[in-house]
Amino acid sequence: MSAPAVRTGVWFIGARGSVATTATAGCAAVAAGLHRAAGMVTETPPFTGSGLPALTSLVFGGHDTAGCPLPKRAETLADGGVLPQGLPSAVRSELAAADAGIRPGGPLPGDTRSDEELITAFAADLTDFGRRNDLARTVVVNVASTEPVPAPGEQRLPASSLYAAAALRAGCPYINFTPSTGLRTPALQDAVAACGLPHAGRDGKTGQTLLRSVLAPMFVQRALPVRAWSGTNLLGGGDGAALADPGAAAAKNAGKERVLADTLGTAPEGEVHIDDVPALGDWKTAWDHIAFDGFLGARMVLQTTWQGCDSALAAPLVLDLARLVARAHELGMSGPLPQLGFYFKDPDGGPAALFEQYQALLAFAGTLRGER
Repeated sequence: MSAPAVRTGVWFIGARGSVATTATAGCAAVAAGLHRAAGMVTETPPFTGSGLPALTSLVFGGHDTAGCPLPKRAETLADGGVLPQGLPSAVRSELAAADAGIRPGGPLPGDTRSDEELITAFAADLTDFGRRNDLARTVVVNVASTEPVPAPGEQRLPASSLYAAAALRAGCPYINFTPSTGLRTPALQDAVAACGLPHAGRDGKTGQTLLRSVLAPMFVQRALPVRAWSGTNLLGGGDGAALADPGAAAAKNAGKERVLADTLGTAPEGEVHIDDVPALGDWKTAWDHIAFDGFLGARMVLQTTWQGCDSALAAPLVLDLARLVARAHELGMSGPLPQLGFYFKDPDGGPAALFEQYQALLAFAGTLRGER
């Protein structure tokens, strides 16, 4: 008799949001051979033999405060052009199974539970998910809407940190794909140090900042001083609404600015403006205006325009990260994983330039294969 298949849980914070829905539907579609794995770096040849969990072995669940079932959410995304028409029907059973694993999040308005009570409840949901599905491990991935930066002196933990604390308590590796606080709060410093679990980054690098991490090294390597670097984001959907809050926008922009400061050695003049345009739905336009000096002070400008769908850009990266961190956990790794900086605006150390981050990621693939 063959041994039972090892299964890995992927627990999304924000499980009914656009990114989680796209990742869940996309995993089912790729696993069934309905679509190729475009955007999934872990499905490229350098990762062959790295021992990553198979897409067919992933089991999805999560927390969310929204009540729209995943099959219906997927239909809405298909109507908006994010998912291919017909895909929600083709993977309806997988979406329904994942939706059955989603538990109410919090705290909602009027919730009187303390931080400790919320952490305990969330951790119990994770433990129950692993037991019911006979999982070898569960990776928690935060893909919820961006939170404002906590106010100075705030006594309560932000929701992202409550979920992160619950992951540690339940023995689950943790990934923060958002700019929200998550593990990076002094209140969790001791728990993070003692947990013995791998965890990764903050704020996924999907579009505008991805391009910045490629272009900024070009200016440095060609000795072209950058005088100013300004940007504008036009976006709708849940992100547009969430980032209309100045506090949430400030948290989002911190990662964008860090890439430039780390690469150029100083933060250039300029900032990123974020405008909520509901008519755009899940699509966005990102524009950058880069002013730089050439030989003998000749003043020049480079402008870039990025138009895309954040959910479709983020979903394959989220699946990559879940598989990589699950494998790291299987091998007994613990602590931050700077080798995964390729995926983040605000990584756990390591280089800022995309090429160097990619080389570190390939080396990490070798480590997962058992190479020195």
